[in-house]
Amino acid sequence: MSSGPAVPSSVPPVTPEAPSAGVTTVLGETEIARALTRIAHEIVERNKGAHDVVLLGIPTRGVPLAVRLAERLATIEPGLDTASIVGELDVTMYRDDLHKHPVRTIGATHLPASGIDGKVVVLVDDVLFSGRTIRAALDAISDIGRPRAVQLAALVDRGHRELPIRPDYVGKNLPTSLSERVSVRLVETDGPVGEDAATSAPTTDAVLISQRPTTSSEGTR
Repeated sequence: MSSGPAVPSSVPPVTPEAPSAGVTTVLGETEIARALTRIAHEIVERNKGAHDVVLLGIPTRGVPLAVRLAERLATIEPGLDTASIVGELDVTMYRDDLHKHPVRTIGATHLPASGIDGKVVVLVDDVLFSGRTIRAALDAISDIGRPRAVQLAALVDRGHRELPIRPDYVGKNLPTSLSERVSVRLVETDGPVGEDAATSAPTTDAVLISQRPTTSSEGTR
């Protein structure tokens, strides 16, 4: 869950910034792929297989990450139908900051056909920050089913938790200050950027950190 706004329609594409802007790439395409592969193996090991696992991506970037994880699980567990274990969980109406940002586009929640009852639900997000988005996700889950267990996978854990929430699977622990911004760029969500836009070439997967003051829309993830 990026440290930017939580609503998909209000999240602008993240564009590359020049080195002079103080932007550091902490994970590149190869490192992100390696982290997802490791997380997939950890999910299988912890749950003694993946056939009872459902991956629910939290928009925006948690959704493509969930799809990528499902593809990796299928390589570990032959015969696993990736489409049957991936869903999308919108948490907009469960957030505790709606009074601060009342104008939000409500997204859609899509569950696998088999639902989540009795399943191990793995919430998937890109950046774990305060934990408030995950709290909202837990409330949303309680309204749509009764899973056997709920686990959390985050590509990046940047710390600064405001609630007693911790991930079960982490791609990268990234100690940060509140004045820093962590941004995740994914091919599926950020599309063509920069000079490559003319040729519609996709951006490269990356996790970026920059020295920027936290805005009013940040710090609530």
